[in-house]
Amino acid sequence: MRLPERLGTDNRIPELPGILTADQVITTGHAIAAGQQADGSIGWPDGHVDAWNHVECAMALSVCGLTEPARRAYAWLAGAQQPDGSWPVRAASGRIEERHTEANHAAYCAVGVWHELLVTGDEDFVARHWAMVRAALGFTVGLQAPRGEIIWRRHPDGSPDSYALLTGSSSMYQSLRCGIALADYVGEPQPDWELAATCLGHAIACHPEAFADKSRYAMDWYYPVLGGAVRGGAADRTVKNGWDTFVVPGLGVRCVSDEPWVTAAETCELAMALDAIGQREQAVELVGQIQFLRAEDGGYWTGWQFTNSRYYPHEHSSYTAAAVVLAADVLAGGAHRRAAAIFRDAAAGPEVWQPADPGACGCDPRPATAAVQAGPAG
Repeated sequence: MRLPERLGTDNRIPELPGILTADQVITTGHAIAAGQQADGSIGWPDGHVDAWNHVECAMALSVCGLTEPARRAYAWLAGAQQPDGSWPVRAASGRIEERHTEANHAAYCAVGVWHELLVTGDEDFVARHWAMVRAALGFTVGLQAPRGEIIWRRHPDGSPDSYALLTGSSSMYQSLRCGIALADYVGEPQPDWELAATCLGHAIACHPEAFADKSRYAMDWYYPVLGGAVRGGAADRTVKNGWDTFVVPGLGVRCVSDEPWVTAAETCELAMALDAIGQREQAVELVGQIQFLRAEDGGYWTGWQFTNSRYYPHEHSSYTAAAVVLAADVLAGGAHRRAAAIFRDAAAGPEVWQPADPGACGCDPRPATAAVQAGPAG
């Protein structure tokens, strides 16, 4: 992704007319900060912390101009990183509760550090955290299978699990693209990441059989678009094919296809995916629909069980509030919204992927024009 000519020179708070004012967005930022622990970590409602959601919250704090708590969040992240570049999947009160390590959790720090540079223009921040990103993406790439997908986690004994997840791999594709941008920025190009991203993008776009079937989850529907591996006509078809299954008119997006439950986070993530492929009007409408989940303190209820008409779960979650803030930032529009480009431009790949190693993935080894006419494998 091409670096903006100016970094961090316009930090206006996003707003969506008729949906969210700038003051309301700031209030949501303060609701996230209110849940930050003394050590800088930002956890789930039950108190546990995972690196992915923690980074998402740090990004939202930066969008709201809350630089100090955002920097404390990144300081915690750097301090909690393990020697292999990963983070434990669950930690609470400074104790590791689950020692599995997930590849997409590790990779997402690259998105956060690139985002912080775009928001603040702070080169010293990047210099302090570049080693963290390099180690994290090294851990991630170390779990890549020959076909291109990335195995979702390592067991406590260091052995990899046996399968990959589409949502996680799509997030990791975005992370690798942001990591590549950071590497170029600091003058330490990482060609292995370029190859890994190319192979991963091909697997996501062309090999559904590479991933465990989690198709009942909305994230598996839209994340290939949100992460950037699926674009163009393929993205339009993906959105159309899942729309009636997951979108509940007037309420938002189901978390899973077979439950009467819409969630604000999934709704806002779909909105960002729609914006990335030029469907801004629908995206804004979706963000407006879930404002009934806004709480008095500016936080957000996680979701709504619409057959029983009650909040479910009965909690305010920091990651949900963060998703709303980031969606508002993406949809606010204008050249000053540079940070929004992490969802629109950083990860954008070609509409048709060619395999880096046809023998490894089983794709047609013919020249590109013939292979494209034949269509992807799977």
